[in-house]
Amino acid sequence: MTSLSEYAALPHRWVWGGMGGDDCTTFCARWVEEVTGTNPIGNFIGTYSTREEANAIIALLGGIERMIDDGLARMGISRTDDPQPGDIGLISAPVGFEASGITQKQIPAIRFGPLWLAMSARGPVAKQATHSAAWRIS
Repeated sequence: MTSLSEYAALPHRWVWGGMGGDDCTTFCARWVEEVTGTNPIGNFIGTYSTREEANAIIALLGGIERMIDDGLARMGISRTDDPQPGDIGLISAPVGFEASGITQKQIPAIRFGPLWLAMSARGPVAKQATHSAAWRIS
């Protein structure tokens, strides 16, 4: 198994839908696969290629928190109130800019020491953030 530090150091590339790279959700799902052998959203890889298509799938599944909760529950993975390194969480992060200001959104991230590791357009970034939900992966 690849360690979390080794996973973070891989040459990740931003691509919607997880074909030839990762978005914020597939980045975390591939980490879960690295740890457990199962990708909780493997059936969605390659089924979308834009933000709008990703948002439509997430909305259809009841929102990002419910989508993650349901996918991980099928694997026997439950929530935690005390995320440890390697666990998955939802954090608030800037995802765009508009005339009215910065757009914040709940995105999946991996607990990385005291920080959260999230996929960005520049690749993985570690940042301080507060989580709204977390799941015990490791």
